[in-house]
Amino acid sequence: MAEAEILEPYQLSFSDLLLSSRFHSSSPRDDRNRCQWISRNVMDALGPTGPGLLCITGVLGSALLRRKLLPMARKLALLDPDKRKRILKEHHLGSDVPLKNPERDVSSFAMQLNYERTTCKSSLGKLWFDEAVAKLDLHQEDDEFTNLGGAFTELGFCMRELGLSVARLCDREIGGGMLEESLLDSCTAKGRLIHYHSAADKYALREAERRNQSGKRVSSKRRVQNAAEQEGNHRNGAGLSGSRFNLWQQWHYDYGIFTVLTDPMFLSSYSYQECTLMSSHSYLQIYHPSKNKFYMVKTPQDSFIVQIGESADILSKGKLRSTLHCVCKPEKLDHISRETFVVFLQPKWSQTFSVSEYTMEHLRSDSLQRPDIQKIVPPLSSRLRDGMTFAEFSRETTKQYYGGSGLQSNR
Repeated sequence: MAEAEILEPYQLSFSDLLLSSRFHSSSPRDDRNRCQWISRNVMDALGPTGPGLLCITGVLGSALLRRKLLPMARKLALLDPDKRKRILKEHHLGSDVPLKNPERDVSSFAMQLNYERTTCKSSLGKLWFDEAVAKLDLHQEDDEFTNLGGAFTELGFCMRELGLSVARLCDREIGGGMLEESLLDSCTAKGRLIHYHSAADKYALREAERRNQSGKRVSSKRRVQNAAEQEGNHRNGAGLSGSRFNLWQQWHYDYGIFTVLTDPMFLSSYSYQECTLMSSHSYLQIYHPSKNKFYMVKTPQDSFIVQIGESADILSKGKLRSTLHCVCKPEKLDHISRETFVVFLQPKWSQTFSVSEYTMEHLRSDSLQRPDIQKIVPPLSSRLRDGMTFAEFSRETTKQYYGGSGLQSNR
């Protein structure tokens, strides 16, 4: 199969997002025209003929929080397990991956971001981020994890606000106000700080496990020198777009409403310095059903990516398109790890889905284009039924992906 092409998503500036989220019929004519242009571009990106994602640029103060928080993902992943457990507990974080497994490709640190509906009106029009950053001493070095919980929640709540603003814009174009209402009713979002392991990281974890079991010690220099060679025996299979890339994360759809992600950071295993060779390349890969092509997503540094989840596809009756995606490992860069922070915005667990036959036909049509995708991604039409709650839908989705007989079980 041909190598994936590069996709540069529609860039929505923070100032334009603020303008469009405040739009009303009494706005000045120039503002109305500008908002209509913005809305058309957003719906082109997120609608049924688009790629299902966009990026937001120029968010006030976000670069500082991103650069403080993201390197903590790798530091946490490689910590002594007992120390990591203590730090996570201190900052009210948990994990949704088995961190005791030294063969893992991903380490993930998660927190439920709970909020009250009455306090969830967007404050992004103020200098929200300047105030948030002022609360944190982001330059202190005494304890590298002092600001972990604070940076996690401040960045997470800002990203939730970005998602709410995009939902408000989409609702105005779709009608009904379903997306924003569903997000407000949920009163929670899930934040996830993710470290995608380099070959050297995985080798270091395996050696640490061996030392714990045998008492033998291997030098850090030796670990790094042998990492690429050792990792060759532990790689995943090639992705759908060809043999050049292996996968950190297999192909899937997110099943919430929106997924908001930071532009990723790439770190060298030889230090905690950012790798400038990877600048503006996310290694997020998507499948574009309208074009029947795979694309590698390229985004500006310090931007945010907003992806459509399956719940938005369902609630909008196909007027928004969920994004089939994976995360690739770059070729011949086994010393590079990938760090990102993700916020999943979803309906409340008791929300029910009303599914018309028209909607089901729309859901079936996309999955039929790629038989190879059907082998590893269960079609939405097989996981959804009329009247199903979001909790039931999420359980069925997890079962069909990762359960005992799931399409990606033991992968």
